[in-house]
Amino acid sequence: MKSSKAQILAKFHKIPTIRFEDQKLTSFSGLLIFQALFVRMNLKRRLKKCFSHLKISPIFGRHLVVLLLIVHLLLGFRRLREIDYYRDDPLVLRLLGLRKLPDVSTVSRALSQMQCEEVDKVRDLFCSLVVEGLRREHLPRLTLDFDGSVLTTKAHAEGTAVGFNKKKKGGRSYYPLFCTVAQTSQFFDVHHRPGNVHDSNGAPEFMMRCFDKAQNELKNTPFESRVDSAFFDKKIFCVLDSRNVRFTASVPFERFPMLKNMIEQRKRWRRIDSDWSYFAANWKPKSWDTKYRFIFTRKKTKKQYKGPLQLHLFEPRDFDYEYKVIVTNKSESAKSVVLFHNGRGSQEAIFGDAKNDTGLDVIATRRLAGNQIFTLCAMMAHNLSREIQMLASPPSPRALPKRPAAWTFQALDTLRHRIVQRAGRLTRPQGELTLTMSANPTVRKDLMRKQGRPFVNQCENRDVHL
Repeated sequence: MKSSKAQILAKFHKIPTIRFEDQKLTSFSGLLIFQALFVRMNLKRRLKKCFSHLKISPIFGRHLVVLLLIVHLLLGFRRLREIDYYRDDPLVLRLLGLRKLPDVSTVSRALSQMQCEEVDKVRDLFCSLVVEGLRREHLPRLTLDFDGSVLTTKAHAEGTAVGFNKKKKGGRSYYPLFCTVAQTSQFFDVHHRPGNVHDSNGAPEFMMRCFDKAQNELKNTPFESRVDSAFFDKKIFCVLDSRNVRFTASVPFERFPMLKNMIEQRKRWRRIDSDWSYFAANWKPKSWDTKYRFIFTRKKTKKQYKGPLQLHLFEPRDFDYEYKVIVTNKSESAKSVVLFHNGRGSQEAIFGDAKNDTGLDVIATRRLAGNQIFTLCAMMAHNLSREIQMLASPPSPRALPKRPAAWTFQALDTLRHRIVQRAGRLTRPQGELTLTMSANPTVRKDLMRKQGRPFVNQCENRDVHL
């Protein structure tokens, strides 16, 4: 049916008068889904337990500050000063179990007073939450990826140093080492480091700790791992082998000139597909005791390489192919190994999403422990956004060679625009607390799906009951 212009167009001239009143209005009605998730995880009580050793009990306990930071980052805010913009939001207050939010100075002071013991307890809780989700999903295998990421600060924060910094050369930074789970696109653990260390600094011990935690809780689950050339080290491979972890690692050409000779002397290459070909050899550096499977790959390229010419002293270069070597203890076909290793790039997407959506790259204070807590809050906010979506739908039934995420995840920023940042009003008709939202069928469908089937059966057509 075609509508007339009179039915569509309207003229508005008068500008309304602005009034500010306490009307129990919320700008974040979609936080309801996270309130249900917090209750399911018993998050508030478990955070309180992390700080139970403190003798002094302030009005705003440390666990409330940590929970506030998680909510703060879920809402899309990055600076502590921005707490003032939602301190009167009734749904945020209900989510935190407070009648008023702490001042910004109180939050900043609590962060500056954090100690290493508290950081370790919050990190252990963080890992436990991830393990519980993995245990619930019963995934057939798990892939843990390891890599570092630069967190730059403009000020002089405790524990920062001048080191590798691609975006801001000469800037002080942290360089934490992250462990991520490829199947769930979540962070598993973090090893905090200053910005002037090599990528593999502390890696063997950190990797050992991660696999010990995961394998003790997820027994009979096969584990895999992927690392880049910075982690090419005999000690790291021994750690992975001792824990029956199937791994792949990039090989640095410049450390082993013999690999260049092996490629240049090779005449027959086995075909993987129209672009990739390979050959394999059991080889080891002279200082090693154990031989590993080395897969030499080349890929057709149409673009001429324009890097420093002196690299030809170490790496094979020509105008037709790009070369790469992978070391592995996997016994699968070369094609499966190459695809598996190339899927490591998904970890960079996790870093990018967390920095853009949950403030992973924010340095909140000048104290090391406070910044470590803030980083853990950013990681937890990212993981919670994934957990909500994992609970809403089942995982993919089969694992693909590149080990992508088993769910099709939406970015947290997308969830904010579609669900979280919805206006609503809290009322009590006939004494029943009710959150009333606009009758948008698309929003209602998404909100119900994120909450799960039991929540749908309790809801009426236009009202959502807390």
